[in-house]
Amino acid sequence: MVHTVSYAFRNDDTSIMTLDSIGWQIVSSEEYRCPSDDRPDPGHVVFQYTLNGQGYLDIDNQTLPLPKGHALLVKIAGEHCYYYKQENNEPWEFIWINIRGDEANRIWDMMHDNEGHVIRRNADSPLIQELWQIIHLIHQEKVTDKYRLSMQIYRWLLILVQTSRDAEKDIGALSITTIEKCKKFIRENYASPLTLDLLASHCDINKHYLCRLFQKSEKTSPLAYLKDRRIEVAIRLLRTTELPISQIGQQCGFESPSYFGKVFRQYMSMSPKEYRLNKLEFPYEAIYYE
Repeated sequence: MVHTVSYAFRNDDTSIMTLDSIGWQIVSSEEYRCPSDDRPDPGHVVFQYTLNGQGYLDIDNQTLPLPKGHALLVKIAGEHCYYYKQENNEPWEFIWINIRGDEANRIWDMMHDNEGHVIRRNADSPLIQELWQIIHLIHQEKVTDKYRLSMQIYRWLLILVQTSRDAEKDIGALSITTIEKCKKFIRENYASPLTLDLLASHCDINKHYLCRLFQKSEKTSPLAYLKDRRIEVAIRLLRTTELPISQIGQQCGFESPSYFGKVFRQYMSMSPKEYRLNKLEFPYEAIYYE
């Protein structure tokens, strides 16, 4: 692939999210300025990621630097300007994507609430690698079909949302490893009488700290996560086996049939027996609470 590739796509289809333009560019002149009031594409959103050098974004009465590893996210409808200054004598190298569609605008609003107009991602992150993949599909494989490209854009946007939520957690690699260790232990031992003390001991941390980590990362508690897994298994066994309901509750780690029935009703608004019989309204063999 060579530098300074850029592609634009034009169609009138507003029923789906579509690609307006995408590219890889190097600029070294201060003539490069992109003010929103000069744009012919209102309603679009732009993501522009710095590979080398630095650009600037003027927005909301402030100037935000765009150094290596940072990306701007702006809506063309909003007042802003991004540009290059020759103060460091190093060209600004970046890749960008311009998307049109209501869903893209909604996601941009959510991203702004989470991280602001400038976000940071590593060059080898899934988000940036997926953007390179879209450029590769167009440049090398000559893919121009709007539906194929739309699927790629949706995939890229899902990665953007996921990485934003991961960044929001901001609990560090060691803490993430601890939480995954706890979740794995719960999934493998849900039938056992697990307690918060036992889970904390397995993870070699204080139980209060484990709860704080879980809440920040998973937006729930370790014991609530355990209860979700137990109900998931119970739902599957009710539909795929003829085991007695009391035995299912026991196999799923519920201490008594009455407690199993109480918890099950909290999730499904009916008893385990009613769910087993009610196959028309709830025809699922499994339900997941992730």
